[in-house]
Amino acid sequence: DDRGVLCSPNQRVAPRACAMVGRRQRSRTSCLASLLAVGALVGPQVSGFYLPGVAPIQYLEGAKVDLKVNKLTSSKTQLPYGYYTLPYCQPKDVKESVENLGELLVGDIIENSPFEISMLVNKSCEVLCVKKLTAADRQKFRSKVEDEYVVNWMVDNLPAATRYIWNTGNGAEQRYMSGFHVGFIDGENSGRVIVSNHFKLMLQYHSNPDDYEGFRVVGFEVEPHSIVQAVRSDPSKESGFTAFCDEASAKPFFDVDQHEEVVFTYDVEWLPSEVRWASRWDVYLKLSAGKIHWFSILNSLVIMLFLSGMVAMILMRTIYRDITRYNELATAEEAAEETGWKLVHGDVFRKPRFSKLLAVSVGSGMQILGMSAVTLLFALLGFLSPAHRGGLLQCMMLLFTFMGSFAGYACARFYRIFGGEGWRTATLMVAFLYPGLMFGIFFMLNLLIWGAKSSGAVPFTTMFALLLLWFGISVPLAFLGSYFGIRKEVELPVKISQFPRNIPTQQWFVGPVFSGLVGGVLPFGAVFTELSFIMSSLWQHQFYYLFGFLALVLCILLVTCAEISIALTYFQLAGEDYRWWWRSFFTCASSGVYVFLYSIMYFNSRLHIESFVSTALYYGYMLLISMVFALLTGSIGTVSSFFFVRGIYGSIKVD
Repeated sequence: DDRGVLCSPNQRVAPRACAMVGRRQRSRTSCLASLLAVGALVGPQVSGFYLPGVAPIQYLEGAKVDLKVNKLTSSKTQLPYGYYTLPYCQPKDVKESVENLGELLVGDIIENSPFEISMLVNKSCEVLCVKKLTAADRQKFRSKVEDEYVVNWMVDNLPAATRYIWNTGNGAEQRYMSGFHVGFIDGENSGRVIVSNHFKLMLQYHSNPDDYEGFRVVGFEVEPHSIVQAVRSDPSKESGFTAFCDEASAKPFFDVDQHEEVVFTYDVEWLPSEVRWASRWDVYLKLSAGKIHWFSILNSLVIMLFLSGMVAMILMRTIYRDITRYNELATAEEAAEETGWKLVHGDVFRKPRFSKLLAVSVGSGMQILGMSAVTLLFALLGFLSPAHRGGLLQCMMLLFTFMGSFAGYACARFYRIFGGEGWRTATLMVAFLYPGLMFGIFFMLNLLIWGAKSSGAVPFTTMFALLLLWFGISVPLAFLGSYFGIRKEVELPVKISQFPRNIPTQQWFVGPVFSGLVGGVLPFGAVFTELSFIMSSLWQHQFYYLFGFLALVLCILLVTCAEISIALTYFQLAGEDYRWWWRSFFTCASSGVYVFLYSIMYFNSRLHIESFVSTALYYGYMLLISMVFALLTGSIGTVSSFFFVRGIYGSIKVD
């Protein structure tokens, strides 16, 4: 419950602002391998052995330490805005840092700031600037405060953290959120808009003279305060003013509606720390829900073991008994009374309706599976670093592009089973159908963001770069994979009869609707808990770095989808219904429907989104995620069922 959050005692903020702190954290991860591959095109230039953001920087005493600003973010609107859209103090020359493709897609805007920070040089009540407030400025502050926007700073590529106290019921513990709120609404005094205008910067450093010379930044905390400073003119200062700040006094908060100007001041305090540079992200990535994750894993393992036992029973007992019976020399009377899955051997590999679309769907699912597996492999090998903002998204985009060859190959292999006529058309579909649908939804959502004048809108130049990746790399690779996939004949254990067999009346519980409902529940149940953490990372800007758990959940998902699809396919064939192709796909793909239904529940219970644009963004992106999940699980089910069917029909004698 957010109301269980208490702020640090020396923090001059209102109780409601304390309650809001618990909602905010951010997720930043990256893929080192992707930057190595395309650093010259979309990322910063590599210098020496280390990549930027990975190599530690040593500062000598008195050396300048840059404080950079990033976008303003809100879990209430999901629309980021540039830092200087608010009337904050600006440097004389505002410069944007070099961005990678992932940063452009998530709307990061890294800019310089007027803060003067030097290594080991403490400061107290330093005036940043004095800004005159217009009616438009007051309205901007009111709008951002009401929408609970968070300010994001960084020093030495380390995001600013705000420390708060979390009441767990068994005592209080310290936690961190990334960034701090622009301000808060003072509900006790007629809804006054209170803005943070004094910032205490607590920077932690580590030194080891035996290994390196200088000091490394290993921590960056910000304590925001709202105070009314006493200011006098001072020509000796760069800002032209000297201020007196008393955070412990009984002075009122700074109310933007009661003042004609705002004074921004800051303190700098350097603190020694035993934390090594390699461990400085631990405070952000500290896991507080490990027991929940392990419980989720055990729950998923129980589901998987149950399915494994059921499939093993089918394979070891039922099918073995069936194969033994079918291979015995039967009399004419026994042959006439024969029932079961052997009777549909002449139709089991018959071409289904919309076979081209099925092959395309399986191919796209294999493309997503390849991207997911390689991304998690990089994560498990330690190639992911939270220091690279947008790097994870960039890694996934590039891997999806190069996995176009997997999509083409899988599509061609399945389409070869269905005759292989017009395989070039199928290849065009696998290269354009689902990627085009996703790009179209993404483009329409981007137009909404652009209309809201948010920094989250992807520039049209970046859109053009995405199209170049799509048409220049992914499409040719899809044709290359399709060329190799269509060349080799797919051997089937039985021949397809000339005329289709009549299908007997089926019971309701083996119908497509019931199979889809049952088949989709189990894969969704296997990933339910992990999905909730991922959605919190996406929509509440919390940190997510649990790739070990995620890799294990993916393995459980693969096994669960394969087993539930095999089991339901066997029951369908045992009922002499040979229309298993699409059924095996939708059995597991229906889990995407459960993901979307869960997103509706999550929206109504966990988020506070009110505007139309923000709501459209949420459901638009969750529709894309649900579609991707459906393609992934559906393709696993179809591929598993195909190998199962080919295996059992290759084990019997057919006249």
